[in-house]
Amino acid sequence: MGNSFGKIFKISTFGESHGKGLGVVLEGCPAGLAIDEDFIRNEMQRRKPGQSKITTQRKEEDEFQILSGVFEGKSTGTPIGMVIMNTDQKSKDYGHISDKFRPSHADFTYFEKYGIRDYRGGGRSSARETAARVAAGAIAKMFLKHYGISVDAYVSQVGEFKLNKPYQELDLSKTEDNILRCPDAEMAEQMIELIDSVRKSRDTIGGVVSCVAKGVPAGIGEPVFDRLHAELGKAMLSINAVKGFEYGSGFEGIKMRGSEHNDSFYTDEAGKVRTKTNHSGGIQGGISNGEDIYFNVAFKPVATIMIDQDSVNEAGESVTVSGKGRHDPCVVPRAVPIVEAMAALVLADYLLISRTNKL
Repeated sequence: MGNSFGKIFKISTFGESHGKGLGVVLEGCPAGLAIDEDFIRNEMQRRKPGQSKITTQRKEEDEFQILSGVFEGKSTGTPIGMVIMNTDQKSKDYGHISDKFRPSHADFTYFEKYGIRDYRGGGRSSARETAARVAAGAIAKMFLKHYGISVDAYVSQVGEFKLNKPYQELDLSKTEDNILRCPDAEMAEQMIELIDSVRKSRDTIGGVVSCVAKGVPAGIGEPVFDRLHAELGKAMLSINAVKGFEYGSGFEGIKMRGSEHNDSFYTDEAGKVRTKTNHSGGIQGGISNGEDIYFNVAFKPVATIMIDQDSVNEAGESVTVSGKGRHDPCVVPRAVPIVEAMAALVLADYLLISRTNKL
């Protein structure tokens, strides 16, 4: 029913924004993987609300508890269950929209689908659900690290301010050096000022998170309907507020001739087949070619704004929706670990699937 993701390395999430808590059940994690709870905790801290002046001021520590699937610090091969309890809900902030539909939210569509909706922070449609994904994604990262695979994301654009440097020219170790999670300090400062200005005007703004996966071996992915980039696209488009996904040269590639865009092959000194360029984004025919996999994810302006908006209620009557509560003026700083988590889950799943494809 849309609450599970993956085929072998598979997650199922549950919980609502203002319920007692959220959780995830992760199946398919091989036995014997060392589970570093401090690493999971750090990933959760990167996503949690209340981090800075440019994020929602809801205070959730997002402390997690592992209920099953781990014994003496290692995975047992059985389902890993984790929960994250909610501690700072202010459900009364949403009483004024209990029968009103907020523009560009899931209020109307959930009501049409189910005939009932949890109006407290959007219930299941809230981005708070992604806390469970980040917890599972941290374990996926541990699994990938075992194979020398890394996944790193960063903010590359906010509004009109765009980081035009390719990831190869950036020091991604500096991504966490500022509250925006942009590895270019000068550009980060301009983006932060823009977000703060938008926040003070009671509005919101969108942006782009870029991601690169290194160390992915050639041959990962499935043909036709389960292409690796298709699954990455699905993963990213399943994240709240995402409006676009492109990998490799993306939309810019249409400006090039085939003679410019084609990635010529060569054999390196170690006898490994490589490509001289990487417009393909590390994926050809839906299967990894051994080069870096890189992509961009576009996030819309957060739908909840502190400005009155016209709407209708459940009876179809015209109403005014007033913005209240605690919300992000721009989602991208907290979206960075979510993008990484979903990419790691896809790659972990496809790495396991690849084991079944040949002797």
